[in-house]
Amino acid sequence: MDLKELKETDVWTLFEHGRNYMRMQNIFRDTDRNYRMFNGNQWEGAKVEGIEQAQYNFIETIVNHKVGILNQNLWAIVFNSENFENKEFRATAEQVCEMLNKKAGHIWEKDQFDVKVREITEQACVNDEAVVYVDYDEENQNPRNEIIDKNNIQYGNEQNDDIQSQPSIIINQRKSILEVQAIARQEGVAEEKIKYIIGDNDTFEEPGEDAKIEKDDNCTLVTKMWKENGTVHFSQATRYVDIKDNEDTGLSLYPVAHYLWKKKKGSARGEGEVRYLIPNQLELNKSLARVLLTVKQTAYPQKIINISKIINHNMANKVGAVLKTDDGTVDDVSKLFGYVQPAQMSADVFKTMNDLISITRELKNTSDIATGGIDPSEASGKAILAVQQASQQPMVKQSIALKQFVEELARIWLDMWAVYAQDGMTLEEEQLDPQTGEKYTQLVNIPSTVIENLKATVKVDITPSSPFDKYAQELTLENLLKAGFLSPQMEPQLRIYAEALPDNASAPKQKILEMCDMVREEQMKIAQIDAQGKLMQQQAMQFINADPESQASQMNEARLQQLEAFAEEKMNEKENTEENEEDEEPQTTEEAE
Repeated sequence: MDLKELKETDVWTLFEHGRNYMRMQNIFRDTDRNYRMFNGNQWEGAKVEGIEQAQYNFIETIVNHKVGILNQNLWAIVFNSENFENKEFRATAEQVCEMLNKKAGHIWEKDQFDVKVREITEQACVNDEAVVYVDYDEENQNPRNEIIDKNNIQYGNEQNDDIQSQPSIIINQRKSILEVQAIARQEGVAEEKIKYIIGDNDTFEEPGEDAKIEKDDNCTLVTKMWKENGTVHFSQATRYVDIKDNEDTGLSLYPVAHYLWKKKKGSARGEGEVRYLIPNQLELNKSLARVLLTVKQTAYPQKIINISKIINHNMANKVGAVLKTDDGTVDDVSKLFGYVQPAQMSADVFKTMNDLISITRELKNTSDIATGGIDPSEASGKAILAVQQASQQPMVKQSIALKQFVEELARIWLDMWAVYAQDGMTLEEEQLDPQTGEKYTQLVNIPSTVIENLKATVKVDITPSSPFDKYAQELTLENLLKAGFLSPQMEPQLRIYAEALPDNASAPKQKILEMCDMVREEQMKIAQIDAQGKLMQQQAMQFINADPESQASQMNEARLQQLEAFAEEKMNEKENTEENEEDEEPQTTEEAE
């Protein structure tokens, strides 16, 4: 059958309808332009001759500064139980939440999410929006998180930025033909249809110049998601082949989280930083090009030679060359050879260029003052943090939105665990050895009913990790050490000081409290040793001062205590041996023989 006779799938038809809308909104064109300007390809399409394509790329500086502010902190997902109506289940829920926190931490570390968060914030800053699509690995019981470009997602309501209230979501992915064919075979698609999963060159609207040229032909896999009766359904198809049709995932949340740099009224995709910086950047580049052209033409002396009088005028550019006249006489050199002096350029040109850069940076809160441009060696850690925190105030909206994005991602993970872990989840639990007092980790299987009944809120913890935060913490500990507050005598006062600190203080509150506990434990151990020493010394003095009969009685009593302890130890060993023999399976007659 010819491809022209094949009918396109319904999912593909909806996908094309969404692409037409995105074309009208210039989403594809804007994406390429934003990234070209950010990456430094700012003369794309310009037809110029004799002009150097020079530039001062302040767009990249502004984006890097703002993205750096948002990524100064480390993030951690914390689940908290809210099962207040069931007091008996609440203790179990809290214990499971602790184990889920540990699992979430492992996923965060394994998936290198600190790196992904930086990529997400940079993508949103440059191109308005960043999207994470979450799939589930049933074998390892882990969510798989994939960053999706803005070009590759469509919303049923393009005017609503609330993901979970969308009537539908369509995601398109470029995958290898063999991979898509393998997915189709797993879903039981007939081989007669699989042969129509073919490669295409539909890459013109992929984000990035390099993505438009593929080494081998891939094909586009389209996934449509919608909610029906409170759960998420989805279908998957290529252009001519349906792979999955109306499958109920059981999820209550779309497995999609997106981060908007700034909300834009009437848009689901927000607004980034780059788009409205482009006119300023282009004007600066043009001014710089004009300056360089003027410098080349007028800033250097120009030679003037009477070639009718000088035979070897081509030697004029050679250092130390001898110029020869046609008649051998030189009455007036200025009549044969001269210079045109350089012209002066207006200072307004450079002032305009500098103002264009500095004012643009100031309006975007990335000036030297805003970035905390102070000498660390000349200021205390708290002074540096004060300047730094003041510069971060304009970024509060972006910081809050990023926190909400991580919380939304954690809710999707919890929703997946509750739905897909039907045979229970294997989680790590910390236990305390009663004999040695050491902590160890054991694997525990949590029934699916516990996960389903677990109603949890999600909180995102933030840990300061910038160099100046660390410097302030180290300086605080150093000052406490110099002042003698780390001594056992000052432990009560140090504890009062630490407990009075707010949780988000620059001083390391938890570390100070841990040090107080450590000092107190050491003091208790020393006190116990002293008490035992004094008791033994008192018993020794009583023995020495006693009469011979009392001494003999005390010795006999000590021997009896030793014998009783020895007999009790042997009895425990015998009981343990019998229990072990009972636990062993009885041998059959053939095995015994």
